[in-house]
Amino acid sequence: MHSAPVSQRLRALVRSMPRTGITLSELIHRVGSDGLLILVALLTLVFLIPVSIPGVSTVFGAAILLIGISRLLRRDLWIPARLQHRVIGTRKLRPLLRKALSWLKKIETVSRPNRIGWLVADGAVDMLNSAALILGAVLLMMPFGLIPFSNTFPAVAILFLAIGLLQKDGVSVLLGHVSNVVTIIYFGVLIGGGGLAAREVFERLTA
Repeated sequence: MHSAPVSQRLRALVRSMPRTGITLSELIHRVGSDGLLILVALLTLVFLIPVSIPGVSTVFGAAILLIGISRLLRRDLWIPARLQHRVIGTRKLRPLLRKALSWLKKIETVSRPNRIGWLVADGAVDMLNSAALILGAVLLMMPFGLIPFSNTFPAVAILFLAIGLLQKDGVSVLLGHVSNVVTIIYFGVLIGGGGLAAREVFERLTA
């Protein structure tokens, strides 16, 4: 199972989900401590397609954030009880994950093990990659959920990072870093455009 492609491992995980709902603690138990990057990849899949489930980006983003912090600090994963026991309805989630798996397979074809080895080395570079996971999670949790691609861009970044770290593929990790930068630029444009629109409305009201 550990040598199987990421998409195959995630498909097995989706199939094993209960039909009604599952808690985050159950998901963590199913992947095990060695499979947290698999869990990260799973949690990003739902954002690859243009359908949103209210509250999911906050819960999933927080989980990815804590996984990134645990990797950065090299400590066991700690999840607050409120998040651990929050039930995630799988009736809507499972079909979305199945659809997203086809996108994952396309992304997976880009990845090849053991490319640009220094980008997936231990030490300072590994800390940088963990920090990139944390950044991606923070961007995923930003309150732009109703704006197109605002969840997709950071999810793609996190997914590239997770796949790259799982397969020791520096090219995939590099694409994750680039996707984080693209997300920041996109959010900057959104914030800048919103500021200009607000200023124009204010000037018209006070004219």
